[in-house]
Amino acid sequence: MPAPAHELGADADHETRTREEDHLALRLWLRLLSCTNRIEAPLRGRMRERFGGSLPRFDLMAQLDRHPRGLKMRDLSERLMVTGGNVTGLTDRLVSEGLVERHDDAQDRRSITVRLTAEGHRQFRAMAAEHEGWIVELLGGIRPADQAQLFALLGQLKKALPSPPARLRRRARPVPR
Repeated sequence: MPAPAHELGADADHETRTREEDHLALRLWLRLLSCTNRIEAPLRGRMRERFGGSLPRFDLMAQLDRHPRGLKMRDLSERLMVTGGNVTGLTDRLVSEGLVERHDDAQDRRSITVRLTAEGHRQFRAMAAEHEGWIVELLGGIRPADQAQLFALLGQLKKALPSPPARLRRRARPVPR
């Protein structure tokens, strides 16, 4: 039986709660989750410290950078797997900072398209360059050949998993402010 959470110490993660007799699929899931958390934690701190922002803010700007014509709010919500309310709040802040702009959709009066401003593009590119360097640093302890193998194996996993229906993607996690 795994140790109680309060006995595991500060470095405890989801995987430390597993036992050898637990199903391999469960142990794999918890290892993936633990790795994700160990990557995201320093990224969140660095993003906050260096740019005064959050990973969800970075992710929203990344989506808009990939779509120069902009994206509808509901498309942003689905791509980020967060609720429309979360995207609205984040977009409101970015609009007030002059980093994104809203445009009414000519084909659908109920829809609003969001685009990065020139300043938004400039700031995002600076963040993206540092973000990439941080990722390279964090994964630098893994040989390039092993990174390629892990990438291929995770690709197989992704193909084997069902895509979540749009209605579930919209209910996903809240965006931290």
